[in-house]
Amino acid sequence: MGTENHSEVDTAAAPFARSDKDKLLDAQGLTKRFGDILANDAVDLTINKGEIHALLGENGAGKSTLVKMFYGSLEPDGGEIWWDGQKVAIDNPAAARELGIGMVFQHFSLFEALNVVENIALALPNPGNMKDLASRIETVSREYGLPLNPSDIVADLPVGIRQRIEIVRCLLQEPRLIIMDEPTSVLTPQEADQLFLTLQRLASEGCAVLYISHRLEEVQRICHHATILRHGQVVNECDPTKETPATLASMMVGAEVIAVNAAAQKPAIGEIRLGLNKLSAPAATPFATALNNVSLELRAGEVVAIAGVAGNGQGELFDAISGEMRVAPDMILLDGAPCGSKSINWRRKKNAAFVPEERLGHGAVPGMKLSQNIVLTRHSTGDKLVNGGMVSTANAGQMEQRIKQAFDVRMSHDDPEARSLSGGNLQKFVVGRELDRQPGVLIINQPTWGVDAGAAALIRQAIIDLARSGSAVLVISQDLDEIFEIADKIAVISRGYLSEPEPAADVTRERVGLLMAGGAETQGEVA
Repeated sequence: MGTENHSEVDTAAAPFARSDKDKLLDAQGLTKRFGDILANDAVDLTINKGEIHALLGENGAGKSTLVKMFYGSLEPDGGEIWWDGQKVAIDNPAAARELGIGMVFQHFSLFEALNVVENIALALPNPGNMKDLASRIETVSREYGLPLNPSDIVADLPVGIRQRIEIVRCLLQEPRLIIMDEPTSVLTPQEADQLFLTLQRLASEGCAVLYISHRLEEVQRICHHATILRHGQVVNECDPTKETPATLASMMVGAEVIAVNAAAQKPAIGEIRLGLNKLSAPAATPFATALNNVSLELRAGEVVAIAGVAGNGQGELFDAISGEMRVAPDMILLDGAPCGSKSINWRRKKNAAFVPEERLGHGAVPGMKLSQNIVLTRHSTGDKLVNGGMVSTANAGQMEQRIKQAFDVRMSHDDPEARSLSGGNLQKFVVGRELDRQPGVLIINQPTWGVDAGAAALIRQAIIDLARSGSAVLVISQDLDEIFEIADKIAVISRGYLSEPEPAADVTRERVGLLMAGGAETQGEVA
């Protein structure tokens, strides 16, 4: 793997003064309950003017609850919020924006059929003349290194540009504090570097940033201060520039996080388990992505990772391989057998397993118990869950307990409904349900999306171990740290074209970033 070059981005290594006179937001004893669950337990947190402040914690630690109280989406049950020296009640997001608190959410809230200026106008209390607003958008976006064309239709824009819209929309409200939730999860490395430059400029102008991320290398690189939550309580504060990603992760989980070991003895690379032969499919909707002559050989014993910015055909590729979208039979071969037109269950019976990106609603039915969700995907795979048309609840319950123990799935009681789990714990369950089968072929989309460092390490090691046991694994991921940690080969998907897989040791992040930005299209067309 090549050496990263971050020379264009100044790190936050210089000491950052923290004093009472610089306080912007001061939370004192914030408490929030949901029934018997204490989501935030007397949380104290201070954010200073001009500070990039990281908020860290495992899934379910209380980060989302806390920032929703800052943004007016939730009302505290106890404690106080002080803003620039004055005690305030933030009753709703409009009140937060009036104070000067803006938020850029992980999941975008844009209307795809509208253009840039129309989307931004909808969020402003007094957008004024649309022509004047378009001029302001061009000026502000250019000044902060996030150039936008106000007349572009959102549906035509890549995800990185869509995030620019969200940020510029926030900037036009002239915030004094911006809350950012996993802001780089959909960006190429080059786009992430530009975002860091923008955040550093905002901080230099006195704007504070509350930065939520599971990417601890970023936190160490750009943040001045960090507050760590665990089980709803503040357990530590630190200067992240003086820490390592490993020590930050240990603070989050309360124990040392086991490093992922990809150097385990590799089996000899075996036969082709999954073959894609010029897989093509038209876009199913005006906002979907067509697949264009996608070819790939996935062999036993290896992990092949597909990188790419969201919305470039990852979902369509997963749907075609899993059988949710049917294509010509010979476009997909499973252990040599044409299966492009076969059902999901047919493919499962051929010892293939699938983990979709959306865990709640796609990977698991929210209102069904975990044991029932096991039956849904494994009733036809020879696991003795169904006999004579009758479901064995005992066997399903035993599987639920086995997965719970193997993947550290934390729950309030045995066999709860899927929707009662935190996002990270549900992800561990969905992944564990499929890996428990020891499938010959595993296709997994965004394996550690939105999970904390400890859970991510557990899932990634399980993927590597499965491949080292002789299975073939295809990982679709937007997380380059993850890809370089687990992959034997790396390919990139861009606008429905797939680049030729290359050995991970021979690929740099810069090259992957360029392919993500459109270079894969040229390779795909040539292929």
